[in-house]
Amino acid sequence: MNTPRGAEVISGGATATAVRSVRNYAGGQWVDSNAAEWGEVRNPATAELLARVPLGGAADVDRAVQAALAAFPAWRATPPVQRVRYFFTLKQLMEERFEELARVVTLEHGKTLDESRSSVRRAIENVEIACAIPVTMQGATLEDVASGIDCESIRQPLGVFAAITPFNFPAMVPLWFLPHAVALGNTFVVKPSERVPLSQQLVFELLHAAGFPAGVVNLVNGAKEAVDALLDHPGICGYSFVGSTPVAHYVYRRAAEQGKRAQALGGAKNFVLIMPDADLARACETSIDSAFGCAGERCLANSAVIAVGDCYAEVRERLPARARAIQVGYGIEPGVTMGPVITRQHRDKIVGYIETGLKEGAKLILDGRGYRHPQYPDGYWLGPSIFDQVTPGMVVAREEIFGPVLCLMRAASFEEACAVVNAHPQGNASSIFTTSGKWAREFRYRAAPSMLGVNIGVAAPMAFFPFGGAKASFFGDTKAHGRECVDFFTDKKVVISRW
Repeated sequence: MNTPRGAEVISGGATATAVRSVRNYAGGQWVDSNAAEWGEVRNPATAELLARVPLGGAADVDRAVQAALAAFPAWRATPPVQRVRYFFTLKQLMEERFEELARVVTLEHGKTLDESRSSVRRAIENVEIACAIPVTMQGATLEDVASGIDCESIRQPLGVFAAITPFNFPAMVPLWFLPHAVALGNTFVVKPSERVPLSQQLVFELLHAAGFPAGVVNLVNGAKEAVDALLDHPGICGYSFVGSTPVAHYVYRRAAEQGKRAQALGGAKNFVLIMPDADLARACETSIDSAFGCAGERCLANSAVIAVGDCYAEVRERLPARARAIQVGYGIEPGVTMGPVITRQHRDKIVGYIETGLKEGAKLILDGRGYRHPQYPDGYWLGPSIFDQVTPGMVVAREEIFGPVLCLMRAASFEEACAVVNAHPQGNASSIFTTSGKWAREFRYRAAPSMLGVNIGVAAPMAFFPFGGAKASFFGDTKAHGRECVDFFTDKKVVISRW
């Protein structure tokens, strides 16, 4: 949440060029930022300068929040069946611009087009689920709770909410929150990652085209100064955050100190158990796809495989063989299955983790540090790397690397493997590969993470189920999307009546 990693700061907008300058959206119109500093948005595959992004602060935030506050009374009074009609239009527009949205994600983030398409599809699914708000927002009644007295529970919107979102899914994650909050009658401000602002520029073009009333949806660009201005603004009643665990804790604490709502989704170290009875070919193939999809830059990435019992030797052989088949390259080109990482600085950080693992005694059975793309030598490239002989106390087993690095561990039994999972301070997601109903049930019963997979590499809940981890992977008590989003974005009011 500091000055954008991998983005050169440009003071005072002094380098005016033909490169696009990102704008904010407030009160139903595109507006220029008051920022004194600007960052660069570069294509991770080519290092091409795509845009300049304002690192705005309190003035930009206040303009957006004031617009949202002014719009709230009329939007709240708009019947839910009318509010969701805007989202039917938005869904249609997103379908029409689907390929363009996916391409923008790939250009600014680096993931492959297929990965971008998948994320845009998930974004659209959240828009679809929001269209059901006239049903999911309904309350409950009971007559004669006492003689001649009736009781009803109703849900009411609260005001202005804000989302502070990460770089790894620039089109999808803001739409985990915005459609639900707005369909429920709130107004909204999005602060996307300063490293990937272009996807939300396009999404807000579509929101504008969908005809939402002025001030209902708003967009502010910036870094830590903008985040702090959002957290401290008295006009905002709640926050949705996705990012690293330290920043998630910071956001949650700062919001809670002011009596505001917050759901802060943090980092992860996701373990996958492979049992001896599993289909080992499928388990290893799926584990590699999970570990290196999106270059490992996702909170649901499989970052550690625990081979249980006597399957270890075969798992150790299969994992690097599968990983060598990954085609690293520019995600816009056909046949590529893994793109670059987000910035040169992040690449260096990942390499630092690999070097730390070697110093700790882990063994590299696949080393991706030397990969360079022959056509795009300036890109932020890493190939897949796999560590063997990793133990739970090592840095590479404890910390979230957020890159294309997989750790292989071994355990003598299911109990030992499950203990490794549960001992970790984070509890986002975990999976087991087995053909045994007993082990599948034991895993579901005993594993601490909140999102579990059985013979699934990435346990990613659909938009109609709650999303969020446990322990240091989640701060709050109400998770993202699913039915829980209705609880987060509304107040449940109870009315007791006698006539």
